[in-house]
Amino acid sequence: MTKQKESYTIARLVRGETFEILVDPDNALKYKMGEKVPISKILIYEEIYTDAKKGIRASEEQLLKAFKTKDKLAIAAKILAEGTLQITSEQRHRLIEEKKRQIIEFISKNAVDPRTRLPHPPQRIELAMEQAGVSVDPFIDAKEQATKVIEKLSPILPMKVGMTRMYVRVPGEFVGKAYGLLKNVGKILKEEYKGDGSWVGEVEILVGLQADLIEKLNKLCSGRAEARPME
Repeated sequence: MTKQKESYTIARLVRGETFEILVDPDNALKYKMGEKVPISKILIYEEIYTDAKKGIRASEEQLLKAFKTKDKLAIAAKILAEGTLQITSEQRHRLIEEKKRQIIEFISKNAVDPRTRLPHPPQRIELAMEQAGVSVDPFIDAKEQATKVIEKLSPILPMKVGMTRMYVRVPGEFVGKAYGLLKNVGKILKEEYKGDGSWVGEVEILVGLQADLIEKLNKLCSGRAEARPME
C-alpha cells in the first residue's frame, strides 16, 4: 500500500525499549477513542519498528522479550491501546474544540450564578475560559476536566455548584489505576490503606459526576470497587 508521507502517523509504546507502528491517522484515532476498527485497516505496514522514521524493524527476539508473542497484529493492538498516538494538527484542533464544547455544556448545566441563581450562558463561560487561559486536553474526559476548569473560572465568573462527598473503597491491585481517576475527578479529603492493601477514601466531587465516577471505577476495577454518597 503506497501512502504519501503526510497520510500516516506513528503510535509508540515503550517497554524497556521503544516500539513503533505506522498508522492511518483517522482510523487510529477512531480506535483510540473507542471505536471498533480492525487493526488491519489501521496499520500502513504490518511491521513493528524500533525507529519507524529510520525504518529500523524490531527483531523477533525483541518482540518476544517485550510482548511474549511474534504476532504483529496483536502487538500493534497493544501499542495502540497502551501507547501514545501522534495526531495531526487538524485532528488536535478538532478534538480540542469538541472537548471544549462538552466542558462548557457540562458547566452550564451544573453551575449557576449565585447572584441570579441562573445558569451562565455558554458564550459567557467560553469567554471566561479564554480570559483564564484554560487549556483543554483532547484525551481527558470532559466531565473530569470540568472540576479543574470551574476552579480556574471562579475568580472571573462567580459560580455555585452542587458538591457531594463519596465514600470509595478500591482493592489493592487496582489502586494504581483508580487513584489518578479520583484525583482528576475531585478532591481527596481523607484516605487510608487497610491491612488487606485496599484503599479507602472520602472524595468530594460535583453532584453531576456521581454516576460517571461509579461507572468508571467499576470499569477500572472489574466491578470490585465500592463508591457511594456519604450519609
